[in-house]
Amino acid sequence: MAGPSPSSEQASHREVHRTESIGWLRAAVLGANDGLISTGSLVVGVAVSVSSQSDTERADLARERKELATMPETEHAELTEIYVARGLTRELASQVALQLAAHDVLGAHARDELGIHAATRARPLQAALASAAAFAVGATPPLLLAALWPPSTLSPVVMGSSLFLLALLGAAAARLGGAPLGAGAFRVTLWGAVAMAATTLVGRLFGAVG
Repeated sequence: MAGPSPSSEQASHREVHRTESIGWLRAAVLGANDGLISTGSLVVGVAVSVSSQSDTERADLARERKELATMPETEHAELTEIYVARGLTRELASQVALQLAAHDVLGAHARDELGIHAATRARPLQAALASAAAFAVGATPPLLLAALWPPSTLSPVVMGSSLFLLALLGAAAARLGGAPLGAGAFRVTLWGAVAMAATTLVGRLFGAVG
């Protein structure tokens, strides 16, 4: 009985080599590491920074609360001087300080003496989550292009679309802050272009050639 021919054996047996998937697998692992480290570092950095601000605010408020309890006349005089510096007469400034203190003395001193407002109080968790979410949203357009666009023209398309979106974000930030839209868009776009050019140069200089 004749055995299977060499051609049929070759057809039924296909060797699987790990090198066939090492390229995309290595890129996937490095990408996951980069995303994890970048996002984790961002969240931790923002949380630590805002926590430090929050600690400072709490310390200032505690000190102010103690001074209000031990030196009310001195604190009233400080608040009066603040309102005088803003344009009120001394008599009116004193009356305003008295009325605000009767309503919320610590709040009045926190706002007008320390510059601590309820709307701008440090919230570490909120800031960290907002930064992480914004980071993920900002990473979405380049990732979608990388998945859908042909590799031959991917780089210029990603750079162009990223610069366009940076210009929109810069203009939006300028509008929120009441600054000129063109200047805000140009500044953000310029430094974004510099960052991408530097990254491209580093990749060309030190990138591995397959």
